[in-house]
Amino acid sequence: MLDTALYDRHGLGDACRKVLAGERLSLADGLALYRSPGPHLAGALAHHARTRRHGDVTHYVLNRHVNPTNICVNDCLFCAYRRREGQEGAYVLTVEDALAKLTAFGHLDEVHIVGGCHPSLGLDYYLELCRRVRQAYPDASIKALTAVEVAHLADLAGMDESEALTALRQAGVDMMPGGGAEVFSPRVRAKVCPAKISGERWLSVMGKAHRAGLATNATMLFGHMETLEERLEHFDALRRQQDETGGFKCFIPLPYLPGANPLGESASGPTAQDALKTTALARLMLDNFDHIKAYWVMLGVKLAMLCLSYGADDLDGTVVEERIGHDAGSQSAQELSVAELEAAIRSCGFTPKRRDGLFREATEASHA
Repeated sequence: MLDTALYDRHGLGDACRKVLAGERLSLADGLALYRSPGPHLAGALAHHARTRRHGDVTHYVLNRHVNPTNICVNDCLFCAYRRREGQEGAYVLTVEDALAKLTAFGHLDEVHIVGGCHPSLGLDYYLELCRRVRQAYPDASIKALTAVEVAHLADLAGMDESEALTALRQAGVDMMPGGGAEVFSPRVRAKVCPAKISGERWLSVMGKAHRAGLATNATMLFGHMETLEERLEHFDALRRQQDETGGFKCFIPLPYLPGANPLGESASGPTAQDALKTTALARLMLDNFDHIKAYWVMLGVKLAMLCLSYGADDLDGTVVEERIGHDAGSQSAQELSVAELEAAIRSCGFTPKRRDGLFREATEASHA
């Protein structure tokens, strides 16, 4: 039972009572929680909200990532993955090579396809890749292409994003990952990702995806140049979009990693306490999102496990060969087995539940 008197003493009584009543927090409530001492007051409220929604269940997925290309027209200062055409390390996978990376591992519940915005690699390539993946994995969720990639491909083809999204859905795509959101603040985007689509367009593409029958995730990159107020405005924009179109499945807070990118250590990244508090604030502010993910690839496994007691109900999955976060300096493993994921979840006092990308219960017995 939460001690409401404790929250009153810290000036958080109104926020506490709203959470207990299932009411929406204001931006002022969120800022007060962000400024509260340590992560634990916000964390206890977030754990209450998480438990009310999911009990002791923590989700995970048997999945594989494939990154078709690292060549990208955007020049984001926080990105260590991006290469220019002709630059050492630049690559484009053939459809066959991309498919081979996936089929080497047998059964999958989710396939995750995301990469750079190549200046000439068009929509037809991705449609062929998704059709081939759907043939190979008729029962898996195919999570493909961020809003940034969809907008880029639509621009290359001279079509509206809705047309591109419909074509992707017809090719077998079920949902979209949430990358490219970064922080919606125009001030921050002008400094760290000036060539990337605006936050408004990102939200517009996601709304069109929801209307086209595609579920999506959402993200926020935090711990670089943004203020607490800008983080809260980001949460508010997401929940207003969710009120309107209702297609977001999961939110993933992504800590900025300062390795090997132009922004570098001028923005050192969030502390562990900040990561815990941001996970908690995500659960509390995004009251119309079902799921909050602790992305172990970028948080590290130990901190991601702790986030499960600060509002997160999902630990992502087996992954294998993730390149974007690791190029930026992530020291986490490239892969976790199902047994390792389940052991991590149980050691935190939760019950593991295997899912697909759409958070439907997975029933296949494979334990990769």
